[in-house]
Amino acid sequence: MQLYIGCSGWSYSSWQDVFYPSNLENKLWLPYYSQVFEYVEIDSTFYRIPNQIMVRNWAKKTSKNFRFTVKFPKVITHDKKFKNAEKELSLFYDAMKPLKDKLLALLIQFPPYVKITEGLEALKQHDFFFDDTFRYAVEVRHPSWFSDLAYNFFSNNNICMVWNQLDRIQSPAIVTSDFVYLRLIGDRSIKEGDFGMIQKDRIEEMKYWADKFRTVEETEKEVKIGIVAANNHYAGFGAATANMFRVMKGLNSVEWGVRKEIDYVPETRFSMGTGVHKSKQKTLFDYPNE
Repeated sequence: MQLYIGCSGWSYSSWQDVFYPSNLENKLWLPYYSQVFEYVEIDSTFYRIPNQIMVRNWAKKTSKNFRFTVKFPKVITHDKKFKNAEKELSLFYDAMKPLKDKLLALLIQFPPYVKITEGLEALKQHDFFFDDTFRYAVEVRHPSWFSDLAYNFFSNNNICMVWNQLDRIQSPAIVTSDFVYLRLIGDRSIKEGDFGMIQKDRIEEMKYWADKFRTVEETEKEVKIGIVAANNHYAGFGAATANMFRVMKGLNSVEWGVRKEIDYVPETRFSMGTGVHKSKQKTLFDYPNE
């Protein structure tokens, strides 16, 4: 199983001088991020449908091996609940075209109040799940979804039911497609100004999910890809969370603040600092690989 482990977004001002060098321009953050991690989840699309120019820049500023997942706009999933949303769907799909070759999946998130009956009815109204243009992952937050009815629907259509870790709900680790997708979300108790340092100890939770990935690797041979997106709100610093999960899965620990240059985007060649960033949470990585 090919693992893609990264963060929910990269554009955080509180990461400057922690993850990003203090003198690094905002427009260079994504190229820098892509030299540390090979995957990112884009959540900004939840709030606004991007234009093709922006999406094309995401593709251009990252290497050919870099991968994305992109969240559906809330105007479709939350505001209109997929009803009379054809215009917005068309705009969103058109915008995603330049990113198609680097896109692991489109992420559909249902709000906590949407139960299985309403949600499945909304999904069945549209046939965009049944072509080969994009892959889909669906995140649900109401316990009514945790049933065979939902698992069978997703499995029959090769749609991934997202594994999510919030403080109020934890989804079951059910495999419904040929890829698995874990979102480490937490709650909103950590303020944005405090992002950039581990604030909560989530190691036991993360070990639980690392073990679920191990079970999939051992028993679900048809699963080819595993995706992990770490949110800042989960423990305080998405990059450190993603790095810890890498170590738990036996992958090399990544480093930020290392001097590098970007070869695939000539206009953004730059130096990435003078040495490895020494973060306060580095000691949390200091446990045996499993």
